[in-house]
Order: sequence, then C-alpha cells, then structure tokens
Amino acid sequence: MQLKDKNVVVTGAGSGIGKALVTKFAALGCRAVVAVDIAAEAAAQTAAESACVAMTADVAREDEVIRVIDETERDIGPIDLFCSNAGIATGPDEQSPNEEWTRSWAVNVMSHVYAARHLIPRMIPRGGGYLLNTASAAGLLNQIGGAAYGTTKHAAVGFSEWLAMTYAHEGLRVSVLCPQAVRTAMTANTDDTGTQAASGDGMMEPAEVADIVVDHIQREVFLILTHDEVKEYMRRKTSDYERWIGGMNRLHKKLTGAP
Repeated sequence: MQLKDKNVVVTGAGSGIGKALVTKFAALGCRAVVAVDIAAEAAAQTAAESACVAMTADVAREDEVIRVIDETERDIGPIDLFCSNAGIATGPDEQSPNEEWTRSWAVNVMSHVYAARHLIPRMIPRGGGYLLNTASAAGLLNQIGGAAYGTTKHAAVGFSEWLAMTYAHEGLRVSVLCPQAVRTAMTANTDDTGTQAASGDGMMEPAEVADIVVDHIQREVFLILTHDEVKEYMRRKTSDYERWIGGMNRLHKKLTGAP
C-alpha cells in the first residue's frame, strides 16, 4: 500500500504511538489524516502539529466509532487506512474490579470490532481497504502484572488473524502491531513489573515504531513487531510450553520479590 494521497484515521492519537503515526502519515503526503482521541485537547494538539483533522471519541463506545467513520467519509472522503490504535492497561490480576476488566475488553478488543464492523461493508464494495490494529507483544507472550492487558491483547491478535483469513480474498488488508516496550505514558512507571519485564530488550521511541509500521504497511505484512527478540520468544513458547511457563513464573517472582 502506498500512503501518499490516502485518507487515514488514527485512534489514540493524542500521545505515544498514535501521535507518532499521525506525524509520520502527514509527512508522507497522505491526503488527509484524522487524529482521534478521548482527550479533546490532546487530539487538537496532535492535529495542529501535523496540520490535520482532530476528532474526539471514546472508542469503547460503538456509536462514537460510527460517528468518526461517518463524519470522516462525509466530510473528507473514503477511509483507506483505519489505525485502531487506542489501548489501556488496567486490571492487574484476577482480583481487579469487574469495571477494570470490562473497560479493558471494550477498549482493547471491541474498539477493533466496531471499526471492522462498520468499515468492512464500505471497504469491500470499493475494492478493499486497510485495517491496522494495535495489540502488543503481550498479545503473543502475555504480561507479568497485567492480567486484563495480556488477556485482551491476545484477543486483539486473534480477532486480527480472523479478519485477515476471512477477507483477504476480497481486498481487505490487515496488520496487527505488537510492540514490546515503547516510551509512552503507559510505560512511564518504571517500577511497574510489566514495564520492567517488557523493557528488558530496550525501550523504543514512538517515532521509531511509526517508521516500522509504515515500512510494514507498504509491504502489507500482517504481523508487525518492534523488537526482533519477540519472534524468538514466540518460538520458545510454542516449542516447550511447560518450560516457558516455568521461566515466566521465575521472572514474575524475581520482579515482585515473591518467595
């Protein structure tokens, strides 16, 4: 996919990876870039810096995702690439309140479902389109200290796989972004066990992630990794699940100081 002259929507665009994606897409000469965030001021700031369009929306709500799609296609034109990037890290364990689990599911999984549900019927008749879903390396390897995060990111990867295998022959292209540690608000607390575990292979800057994303989208690659080590960890996990679980448990005890 060539991004020049394309219409692109990015959710979670107020900071971090989302903001970096907006900056990169605008620099590449996209026809229009829409920066969507739940925080109106953050969306406006991102849009102002890249001379693009700002929208405010809570992507955990289907009606607001519909509004973003409808307004973009009415006022700007057909969406060529939708980057469902917004995500949250909440619900550290099984004792976390239901509200944290429900919110994690709504943002980390259902936002992707809502975007696909209301874009695919538009994209397929036009000859296709592109969906980029941001998951996490935790969606492949799980997350120490992040039960709801690891669980919902696994679901995000699974849904992305399902979309790709179901609609590839109809022109729909899908990529799932699975970054490891990236310097964002989510990883700002360096005392967090999840951040410590993920950052063992280095902390990447959002702009670096945006460069990787663009390269993979242009080559239409499904799985987008930011750290090469993740692929090797995946091999170890699938080749000896028992050993991998044991190793992750030892890492958990080391990071938490558990006996």
